[in-house]
Amino acid sequence: MNFRVTIVITFLCCLIGPFSQGQSLEPNYDQSTTVAPATQDIVIEGKIINQDTEEPLEFATVSIYTEGDSALVTGTTTDLDGTFSLELNGGQSYYIEINFLAFENKTISNIKAEKGQKRVDLGVISLSENSQVLEEVEVVAEKSSMQLQLDKRVFNVGKDLANLGGNASDMLENVPSVTVDVEGNVSLRGSQNVRMLINGKPSGLTGPDALRQLQGDMIERIEVITNPSARYDAEGDAGIINIVLKQGAEKGFNGSFGLNAGEPANYGASYSLNLRQNDFNFFSSFGLRYRESPGGGYNNQRYLNSDGELVYFESDQERTRKDLGGNFRAGFNWYMDPRSVLTTSVLYRKSQEDNNSFIEYRDFDGAGNLTSISTRTEDGENDESDLEATLTYERTFTSDEHKLNLDFRINNNEEKGLSNFSEIDGQGNNPPLQRSDDTEKSTDYLIQADYVHPIGDNGAKFEIGTRSTLRSIINDFLSEEQNEFGDWDPIASLDDRLEYTENIYAGYAIFAKEAEKFSYQLGVRMEYTQLITELQKTDFLNERSFFNLFPSVNLSYKLQEEDQLQLSFSRRISRPRFWHLLPSFSLNDSRNFRSGNPNLNPVFTNSYELGYLKYWNTGSLLSSVYYRRSNGVTERILTVQDDGTTLQLPVNLSKRDAYGIEFSFSQDITKNWDVTANWNFYRAITDGEYEGVRYYADAVTWTARLMTSLKIGKGFDAQASFNYRAPEVEPQGKDLAVYSFNFGLAKDILNEKGTLSLSVRDLFNTRKRRSFIDQEGFYSESAFQWRRGQQFTLSFNYRLNQKKRRGDKGGERGDGEGDFEEGF
Repeated sequence: MNFRVTIVITFLCCLIGPFSQGQSLEPNYDQSTTVAPATQDIVIEGKIINQDTEEPLEFATVSIYTEGDSALVTGTTTDLDGTFSLELNGGQSYYIEINFLAFENKTISNIKAEKGQKRVDLGVISLSENSQVLEEVEVVAEKSSMQLQLDKRVFNVGKDLANLGGNASDMLENVPSVTVDVEGNVSLRGSQNVRMLINGKPSGLTGPDALRQLQGDMIERIEVITNPSARYDAEGDAGIINIVLKQGAEKGFNGSFGLNAGEPANYGASYSLNLRQNDFNFFSSFGLRYRESPGGGYNNQRYLNSDGELVYFESDQERTRKDLGGNFRAGFNWYMDPRSVLTTSVLYRKSQEDNNSFIEYRDFDGAGNLTSISTRTEDGENDESDLEATLTYERTFTSDEHKLNLDFRINNNEEKGLSNFSEIDGQGNNPPLQRSDDTEKSTDYLIQADYVHPIGDNGAKFEIGTRSTLRSIINDFLSEEQNEFGDWDPIASLDDRLEYTENIYAGYAIFAKEAEKFSYQLGVRMEYTQLITELQKTDFLNERSFFNLFPSVNLSYKLQEEDQLQLSFSRRISRPRFWHLLPSFSLNDSRNFRSGNPNLNPVFTNSYELGYLKYWNTGSLLSSVYYRRSNGVTERILTVQDDGTTLQLPVNLSKRDAYGIEFSFSQDITKNWDVTANWNFYRAITDGEYEGVRYYADAVTWTARLMTSLKIGKGFDAQASFNYRAPEVEPQGKDLAVYSFNFGLAKDILNEKGTLSLSVRDLFNTRKRRSFIDQEGFYSESAFQWRRGQQFTLSFNYRLNQKKRRGDKGGERGDGEGDFEEGF
């Protein structure tokens, strides 16, 4: 066993061992080597502190021995304030040994416990740091950019230099197996039916626009679970992506500050602070940003008009989004006792966007002659605010495996969008001016309880939990045209009020057992869902309720210490997202429209996965084979109207069979050079019918990501990454390949308290959506970029009372820190 593993095991023993057995907080010492006193009438007490900072040391180990034969009498660990208290027999002499990881051991000899004496106060005892051990601990504590476990993968996104100055959407683009299209929609292993969470819970911060506005400096890591058990929310057929926000817990006052500036305009400032004193830990983070995203693309279409003549047009679009916004989060942990923690936090997000677009249309006749040129302009603004509050209680009982978690969360979101549209046609006429007003308000409640109880000493445990999520959305949408008198008339199909209610009541039960080599977990989740979609002005009402069972099975076999196999199954559901139900559409493009469908139904999926995890001294490999069978899959179907305009509408098709193989690999080439890679191959066969037309697609595609990091000289780090998504066949056409190259360079300054970084994203300006649609009587090819050109960012980060940890290694196991496995 290498020294790093030894340090980790030592740390876990010091931290967990005292609480693993028994009804008290004292260690369960082997009675064969313990002197069992007949009476205990003297109390020995004291307080242990850090010699340098004078802060108390919690969970330090205190062991008491008799002076004559060095027999262990008893022992304990210090409380949160560093104090300890033990009862002993009088009439003997003792000595005490005090141990704490990364500190020098201390022995206090010749402690006299005279008969009749009631108390021995040792006062304040100071321990000094062991610099050699501390150095080794820092190496182990450093998290790699990718940590692998059979049931999930953890990506410490702050280690990717390309993420500096970016937002949550930028970071997700660099996570293996995850893709983000130009509209901000997130996919996992080729499916957009993925459940997005913040700190392990549903949140109003997970929509496409919200992810662009969540500043990356606030994110600690991203966790990916591809086949969740019954403990987790059944939503999302492809799995779960959990974004974990920063929250420190180190003693004293510490944190970090960040500044960034970039081109195209990308300016930001942030902080993350933490104050730990006695029983309270206060944390706060803040991010302010201003960003401009110049983008655009083209769309060329050919179609048969109502007279059977072939006509076509070309369009070029220039689009600019200017975004000013910020995020603020604050909260505290109250360590009520060594086994109870109460945590509360508040998160507020505010953003203001200006969206401007200019489209030029060029129309041609069947012979290819230009017949007219017209233009359309949009000036829009969008204001959004989001307020979220959480309250969590965690209770650990006689062992760390025996625990109770209670959660409450409320989220209020309000968004208002206003746009003005004008157009000049090819004959010099001015079609009516148009404008739109869209206001959305939503409220979400979450109430949850999770309980885990070990059964005996044979590695078995039983889990139960319950959760209720109550969601209410009101959306008022109105589009108008100006008549010849200057008055505004509503457009009948775009004037309504949508009220959407989604209530989900869930409960789950899991039995799990771990043996020396074989372990298993059997679970079932029950969910009762109420969905109500109502359009008030059109008198449309769709009420649905259904009860579903979602079983899960997880089997694991350890071939040897560093090799493990896992077979898993779960049933999943993907409910329609709100914006897929909304029947309104944007007027920014007068020839291509996208709308929602209030009649969408949930999609049900059976998911199977076989995984193999292999570790060696300098690296790791996770390989997986997976299969998903989905019924009622949702696809956007494009229909051509009589005037040549198009409408894309989401509909439930029949079924989809998707299967694939994935490899995630990390390797330390040398002490200063490491490589991580991911390759995911999958095939998806979609077959269904809509309005008498069969839609079939056999998509064979793959994604890959390669990242390498190199330490150059003293304090320099360089990093390069390449992302590739192969072409993919869709039911009506094909998406072409998307690829990009990122590069970053960082230098430690100010005695390693600061880091100066330069990064460039999409170095060769290749990340763009390109696709074509080929149907009878209609053909279209298009390309689009939300953010055009290379993106350069210069960042500075300053650490306050924090050391930069060393030893970035790509082959480490996930340490499970902050895991969100308490249930969702």
